[in-house]
This record gives sequence, structure tokens and C-alpha cells, in this order.
Amino acid sequence: MSVPAAAVPPDPAVDVAAFRRAVGHFASGVTVVTTRVGHTDHAMTASAFTSVSLDPVSVLVCVDREARFRDAVLESQFWGVSVLSTAGRRAAEWFATKGRPLVGQLDRFGHHRGRTTGVALLDEAIAWLECRTLAVYDGGDHDIVLGEVVDLGFGDRDGPPLLYYRGRYGTVSRAG
Repeated sequence: MSVPAAAVPPDPAVDVAAFRRAVGHFASGVTVVTTRVGHTDHAMTASAFTSVSLDPVSVLVCVDREARFRDAVLESQFWGVSVLSTAGRRAAEWFATKGRPLVGQLDRFGHHRGRTTGVALLDEAIAWLECRTLAVYDGGDHDIVLGEVVDLGFGDRDGPPLLYYRGRYGTVSRAG
């Protein structure tokens, strides 16, 4: 099936700041993605994370090509996703801090090793996923890392999820 060409060609001069403001109006969940190379844990905060497929069960995360996490996750091929509740805000802020120390960066937060992959998973997460990389795609200044979910678990499922919206952390309020 072919897709018809767009009636109006895209403007090659889309303002990056305006684009960031526009997509900032899309609320997203907040995760900490981890991997391990040798005896060294690597971690980063990611809101560019989503489910992809039920067959195979898979998810993706977008990783900045300049981030030190990128080389580690590409080498390891295994990674974990800790889905954060509002209790994980400090962790989200810490793992989003550029230049933080690599060695011992997880020491501030309770964590455990995944049953299948051995990657670090944050104890205060509301859910955990352990993944094996299936493919990596070019996403401009990011790589899109597609992973098959090989194990999962749940933490405090009653905790409200941590969201990122318009450059700030927040949560949802339930009606009724």
C-alpha cells in the first residue's frame, strides 16, 4: 500500500524551540532506564518510552546519541525500565543530571537486580520491565532502541504515576 504525498510540503525551517514547546504539551510517563556493562551500572531518565507490540511483547526507548548511556546500552544488549511514581521524582531528577558520577550513581536509591537480566531496577517504581535489544534505529540526534520484554514486575501499583508535562514533573488526578 502506498501513501499519497502530502499536499503541502513540510517547512524545512521548523523552529526547534517552538517544536519543543508543542511536543511539551504531550504528557508522558517518566522512567529510569538502566543497563550494566561489566560491573558498572548505567542509568538515565527517559520520558521517550512507549509500548510497541504484543507479539513479540516489546517496548522502545529513545536515547540521545551524545549520552554516555547510549554506548553502554548498545554494548550490553540488555536493559531495564523502572516506571516511576511521584515518589520517584528525586530519582528522575538525579538520572537526568548531566555529568553526575558514573560509579555509585545508583547508591542514593534503593534498587534490586532483575531476575532475568541482572540490570538494576528501582525499588520505588510502580512497575519494572527487563528487555533484550531487538533492533536499533536512526532517530536523528537520538537512537530508537527496540527491546523485547523478557521479564516484568510490579511495585506499589497504588502510587500515582510521575508525569512530565511542559517541562515540569506532575501527576494525574482521578475523577470521582
